[in-house]
Amino acid sequence: MKLAGIASLVLVPMLMFATNASAAPQTITYKLRASAAGQSSDFTLDQGVDASAPASVAPNGTLKVTIDPAPNKIPAEAGGRQVREIKGLALKLPVPGNSKFQSASLSGGAGLGGTPTIALQGNDVVLSVPGPIKGGADFELPTVTINLQAGGTGTITTKLGGTSYDAPGLTFTAVVTVIGFPIDAAAKGYPDPSPVLTTTTIG
Repeated sequence: MKLAGIASLVLVPMLMFATNASAAPQTITYKLRASAAGQSSDFTLDQGVDASAPASVAPNGTLKVTIDPAPNKIPAEAGGRQVREIKGLALKLPVPGNSKFQSASLSGGAGLGGTPTIALQGNDVVLSVPGPIKGGADFELPTVTINLQAGGTGTITTKLGGTSYDAPGLTFTAVVTVIGFPIDAAAKGYPDPSPVLTTTTIG
């Protein structure tokens, strides 16, 4: 599989996040690496992200961070190749410093091809969507709510996960058709730069 073909795979995931908060959404640039047939290619993907959290919280008090994804669509083709489906999507949200994870929940979502889950894995809250989501299909990721307990002082800042290709914050598998055969292409990426999504002051 040529690198030009692999390059188009990076365009498959279209995770656009929105929320009910009044803050303006941010545009996040993910650096992505797609690999298939022993070759890989690096590209970027821009994503709109909007998150909400309280401006302040009492010392040792509780707070919640909410991310509400907007509806979206999987392309039917990329770079002239048929996109059969995407599967195994995982998005990491690190537990912020000066806080302790309490729980996380999902609500809503549509067209995901399977039941999404949310769980604490190490120091990351991970949204997992097994799929498959067919090429050309509409879908909506579920709303994510993360409940935290504040520390005694300082600030709590929310960011997206991922710091390198070896420690990615976004992963998925795209199944594309090459010469009539399905090929799995693994993609992984991280936000660069990685801006602060929310800030909550303790005190």
